[in-house]
Amino acid sequence: MRSIIYILGWILLIVAVMMAMPMAVAAIYMETEGLAFLGTAALSAILGFILIKTRPETIRFQAKEGLACTALGWIVMSIIGAVPLTVSGEIPSYLDAVFETVSGFTTTGASILPNVELMTKTTNMWRCFTHWIGGMGILVFLLAVLPLVGGTNMQLMKAESPGPSVGKLVPKVRFTAQLLYMLYIALTVLMILMLLIGRMPLYDAMCTAFGTAGTGGFGIYADSCASFSPYVQWVITVFMILFGVNFNVYYLLFLRQFRAAAKCEEMRWYLGIIVVAALLIYRSTASMYGSIEEGLRTSFFQVGTIITTTGFSTVDFNLWPTFSKIIILMLMFVGACAGSTGGGLKVSRIAIAGKSFFTYIGSFLHPRAVRKVKFEGKEVEMDTLKAIFVYFVGVMLIVVLSILIVSLDNFDLETTVSAVAATFNNIGPGFGAAGPAACYADFSPISKLVMIFDMLAGRLEVFPLVLLLTPRFWRELVSEYRSRRMRISRSFIDGEPKSQR
Repeated sequence: MRSIIYILGWILLIVAVMMAMPMAVAAIYMETEGLAFLGTAALSAILGFILIKTRPETIRFQAKEGLACTALGWIVMSIIGAVPLTVSGEIPSYLDAVFETVSGFTTTGASILPNVELMTKTTNMWRCFTHWIGGMGILVFLLAVLPLVGGTNMQLMKAESPGPSVGKLVPKVRFTAQLLYMLYIALTVLMILMLLIGRMPLYDAMCTAFGTAGTGGFGIYADSCASFSPYVQWVITVFMILFGVNFNVYYLLFLRQFRAAAKCEEMRWYLGIIVVAALLIYRSTASMYGSIEEGLRTSFFQVGTIITTTGFSTVDFNLWPTFSKIIILMLMFVGACAGSTGGGLKVSRIAIAGKSFFTYIGSFLHPRAVRKVKFEGKEVEMDTLKAIFVYFVGVMLIVVLSILIVSLDNFDLETTVSAVAATFNNIGPGFGAAGPAACYADFSPISKLVMIFDMLAGRLEVFPLVLLLTPRFWRELVSEYRSRRMRISRSFIDGEPKSQR
């Protein structure tokens, strides 16, 4: 319990520091909204300092503590991150502000703002910067800068990092976190430079790069990326796809292990899906564009933005043929690679599930044959297969219940289903009234709460958030805390040395 409180304190401190970015923008453009961020940062810092005073002697996490700490951390930073948006008056409704902030941190990109161009540069920078913070994860950053004690801190990274499995790139968790952020920052800076070469203003380049790196999709213009030059749109397309690749591949490239990187099976599936889907959409929509280059650019941009769950747009795909819209809907659930900043079910899960299906069918044809499911050249363990299918069941239950509740708003079926799919899979735009040319402002407060839950559940991959709703977890946590307090009290009475308690 004390370990969780201590980590939450550090998260509040990090959020306070991160608010220096919008405060700097406010100072440069002389916008008074910076005062709201200054006050919120001060409040967050004070609360953070109070909580870190509860530092336990050792900080260790079992799986359930890691899941709970992750979920609570994301909830806390979303609640505090929404405060300046309401205090400044930019988003008067606090529920709407929380929706916008959760959408930012979870890199969803679903917005309740009908026209983002009416927002100040301070607010828009914070919206886009929340994507960058949430892309790699606040706890991964915490592990990179804070020397936590104990090997079980890998539980924090596993709970926050997307995908069916997370491994250490280097022996120590802290160095793994640092390496991930070094790669993340390097790719972000490279994209900013590429956008500057395309004559994009520095402010626009930073906001666009933050949204792309976190695969979030908050735009600073009402038409998202439609008004950008073809060069800029191609740059965004390439980097959206790059940020959807498992960061382990970049580590292998960094070590110059090019053959090992090229053999990454998930990456080949991922790139193959992108190429096939883009070409199919191009064939279906070619007559809508003036040139082959425009048609291919639009197709690859929209496929890239949906499969990586970024959510940028250059066209209103509501106007596309049904065939192309079905492909987009399917890509919403596929998602990017595990270990990337993208959302969705993940390509690796889809590939493993498909292989498992055909392996099971094969067992009917050859009952005595011993068949193993292999992925990335290795046998997939039964525990991994079980976790994948349990995850699919959890996703199905949450999505179905969410659609049922959101349907009470009486939007059409296309809008209702796609809004839930787009928020759960952290994509942003859906179809109909939730499409690229619309926003989520017209949904009821209940539906917005459901979609807030969906965004968090999708980003944290269901289990951390569901665990918080389980009464048994809290009973066990409190019981363990009381037992530890009693052991410490007894050892104090018995005169046991502090180092042995």
